[in-house]
Amino acid sequence: MRESELYGPVKGFLEDQGYEVKAEVGAADVVACRDKEDDPVIVELKTRFSLTLFHQGVARQALSDAVYLAVPRGNGRRFLRSLKDNRALCRRLGLGLITVRLADGHVEVHLDPAPYRPRQSAPRKGRLLREFARREGDPNIGGSTRRGLVTAYRQDALRIAAHLAAEGPSRGADVARATGVTQATRMMADDHYGWFERVERGVYALTPKGAAVLAAPPE
Repeated sequence: MRESELYGPVKGFLEDQGYEVKAEVGAADVVACRDKEDDPVIVELKTRFSLTLFHQGVARQALSDAVYLAVPRGNGRRFLRSLKDNRALCRRLGLGLITVRLADGHVEVHLDPAPYRPRQSAPRKGRLLREFARREGDPNIGGSTRRGLVTAYRQDALRIAAHLAAEGPSRGADVARATGVTQATRMMADDHYGWFERVERGVYALTPKGAAVLAAPPE
């Protein structure tokens, strides 16, 4: 497949909308003009999504606000996932996105260029700040995988486990008072890590797995 195979369908699509279209004008793959007062439409063609394609699109924004990226339309879930992710990236960069179905030359515009303003999520921001405030110290290394990360929840679970190791089976209310973990009873009942077991109503003990975690040397 060559990038030039995309040109004919894209040119025809733009001409149907009243544009005069020319290829390889300056650094741009495709330039389309309709009114002198309007920005030219610039389209960068590539046979697949790539970092180079996005670099070129961003560079063309120095010439026009109407910059599109065009790639062949693929099939299957993998392409649809890629299309969704790259459409989101185009939105954030203020780029438009076009796909071309090479079998019949069908052109589809998935996104038009527009200024992007991130929309923050207050609940997610709140969870981030709560986790930051609850976590003691800085036990992780930036860039590590999610597996094995120390969260505030894990730190609380370790405090509960240490209390049970020292005091033996205990009531949830007593564990909460001694450790300062207000959700101690709920955490032991949920037993997210497999460290706790209920020995009678409201009373929990440490499992062998929990004892092994406490005995293991810190990573």
